[in-house]
Amino acid sequence: MSRLTDLIAQVKAKDAQMGLDLESEFKALSKRRAFGLNFERHKPEDVELPGRPVRRGDKVRVLPERGSASGDPRLWVVTKIERVDGGRVARLRLTGDDQTEEQVALAVDLVVVAGFGDAIYPGLVETGRVERGSDQDPFHTVINAENYHALRTLTYTHRGRIDCIYIDPPYNTGDKSWKYNNNYVEGDDLYRHSKWLAFMERRLKVARDLLNPEDSVLIVTIDEKEVHRLGLLLEQIFPESRAQMVSIVIQNAGSSRRSELGRVEEYAYFLFFGAALPEAVRDDLLNPAPSTKAEKVRWESLLRSGTGSARADSPQLFYPVFVDDRTGRIAGCGDSKPVTASRDSWSVPEG
Repeated sequence: MSRLTDLIAQVKAKDAQMGLDLESEFKALSKRRAFGLNFERHKPEDVELPGRPVRRGDKVRVLPERGSASGDPRLWVVTKIERVDGGRVARLRLTGDDQTEEQVALAVDLVVVAGFGDAIYPGLVETGRVERGSDQDPFHTVINAENYHALRTLTYTHRGRIDCIYIDPPYNTGDKSWKYNNNYVEGDDLYRHSKWLAFMERRLKVARDLLNPEDSVLIVTIDEKEVHRLGLLLEQIFPESRAQMVSIVIQNAGSSRRSELGRVEEYAYFLFFGAALPEAVRDDLLNPAPSTKAEKVRWESLLRSGTGSARADSPQLFYPVFVDDRTGRIAGCGDSKPVTASRDSWSVPEG
């Protein structure tokens, strides 16, 4: 390490900027964990600001033509705004020192893009409401926004005050299910796991600032593509939590997947903070009806199944059970009869 420090000092003496760049990369590598989850902290993704008026100096993208699924992913800088035939026209040049390309576009065909280092002054604008209760009933608010900046907005008003956060992120299955810096992350992208982890880390760190450390829970759903990496990431960001992963049955018959085994489940990580605990319930969450619900008897649970379950296998164990139709309680049992006896040969006792 000292040898590298000396070499960097020598580079600084000859080329100050290169020396600073090498020193920055060296410090970043030095902070990496020797064990645990290591990944590239990729350049933070940009966010588009639809509706924001285009001004000189803005970074913008040219919107695709209506009906087109793909557009120009490059970033342009607005160098001048002019009025032409009553409309606003923007003169653009590509960002970057080595780019000289320029073009002209209508301002209405541009969308302003903000990077993570750019100042954004968030605000919420009400677009509608539905009221069905009284003034005393609790209310819910739906924020429609880019999720990172929506979370950042809440840190101004709800830091450390959120009781529960549920996250259903992109599963990163390689089927164009999510974008990073306006580009879909393909299944053959060598950095797709790293990009996904960088994407998730930034949002989970904001979620950590919002959660109440004394009593709250974080829930994150995922499938097998990123379940193990997500578990390590959660452990590194929330070492103080009590974490548990559970399976969620989503399709009993299993999903059909080409060249792979069918999948019946997804997963959910539960992270408990402070005094937060799971609530005890009677529903086992797997069967159509709660297995311990007294109002409805699940008769199939009273029948023997599997090997030796036929009536002829245990003739003395085939008998009626009488249930009081007023109280729902078992009133008694009848005698067993020969295998040849009909199910209707028993008579229900009175009273």
